[in-house]
Amino acid sequence: MRKGQFNFFPKSTVLGLCLFLFHGAIYSQNVTKKTAEVKPGAWQTKQYFPILKGKKIGIVANQTSTIGKIHLVDSLQHAGMQILRVFGPEHGFRGTAANGEKVSDSLDKKTGLPVTSLYGKKRKPLPSDLKGIDLMIFDLQDVGVRFYTHLTTLHYIMQACAENHVTLLVLDRPNPNGYYVDGPILEEKYISDVGVHPIPLVHGMTLGELSRMINGKGWLKTADTCRLTVIKVQNWNHNTKYELPISPSPNLASDAAIIAYPTLGLFEGIDISVGRGTPHPFECFGAPWVKSGKYKFVPREIPGKTMKPPYLGDSCKGFYIADFAGNYLQDYRKIYLEWFYLLMKEYPDKNKFFNPYFDKLAGTASLRTQLAEGRSEETIRLGWQPGIDEFIQMRRKFLLYSCDESEGITIY
Repeated sequence: MRKGQFNFFPKSTVLGLCLFLFHGAIYSQNVTKKTAEVKPGAWQTKQYFPILKGKKIGIVANQTSTIGKIHLVDSLQHAGMQILRVFGPEHGFRGTAANGEKVSDSLDKKTGLPVTSLYGKKRKPLPSDLKGIDLMIFDLQDVGVRFYTHLTTLHYIMQACAENHVTLLVLDRPNPNGYYVDGPILEEKYISDVGVHPIPLVHGMTLGELSRMINGKGWLKTADTCRLTVIKVQNWNHNTKYELPISPSPNLASDAAIIAYPTLGLFEGIDISVGRGTPHPFECFGAPWVKSGKYKFVPREIPGKTMKPPYLGDSCKGFYIADFAGNYLQDYRKIYLEWFYLLMKEYPDKNKFFNPYFDKLAGTASLRTQLAEGRSEETIRLGWQPGIDEFIQMRRKFLLYSCDESEGITIY
């Protein structure tokens, strides 16, 4: 642990760390125990290969779409399945594009397949893109945060499949942040590429479960629902700690970054660096104006990971939080609002602390206004709770995996 990492945390957090150490053995026993290997939906080939035989297939995939260490597309081609087209999400089919970088349609050199980008000129496949396709496969690793764009991609794929009478097969994967629910509900006026559903910022669901909810709640706004099949994950539930074997995107390269992402993702709506352009994206944060931090870094452009990061080339001071994320945030199970209060105290111009993107990420203007007005965390959370309670009730019939508190984590 680097010297001075946690000297900015309030006494309540220090107490929390002590409590964590006190019950850490219990937490480890109940959450990290491995009774059987977790097997994502893509691994259940006996369940879905019969569905694929004789079908003309489209597939939404990226670098996380694997069966063990072999890419799903390679496995399907080796098995003689007829794949007509690949559809790539943000960061592209091979996961080599930087955050927010527009990706063009291409021809994949390894497989020879045409790749239609869903993060370039369009977000939803055109009818011409689906021509000849009988069945669409969706296999992307999510991180359980509403503004992570794979959920938006799923929505538009479902909409296109419903409109064009194409069956959708979702190969489900675990949600590494799937053990809690937190944050404001997205309001309709803030629907955007980083949020299209009225769900909490941290929803605690897998994409397979969410696909069932999207269908069941009629959120597609199409005449027909999507013809949907979900292949479940084996040996996993919402109480299971799961470490991703492959980074879901270039800047979420560690478990600590994924744990911190619900909070630090919101930081991209304020005047701060979250470590993009450094060796530790989403494991640190800071800026030239931060006074209390001791961790120093200089953001640089990194091809395939980060272009024009905030404070490019500037010497930043802030905090390295990877150890804190792994040892405390995972058990805290909430968006860490205390960091906002700390930074707002030090920011030189309170009127410029937030940028317009913040409300899109939050899905509401109320979080920004409450923080700016100095409302307490308790007040903010009391405002969230009715929406969270309603969501938890609503989602129950769409869940595919248990949320049994007796297994070791209090989920809600």
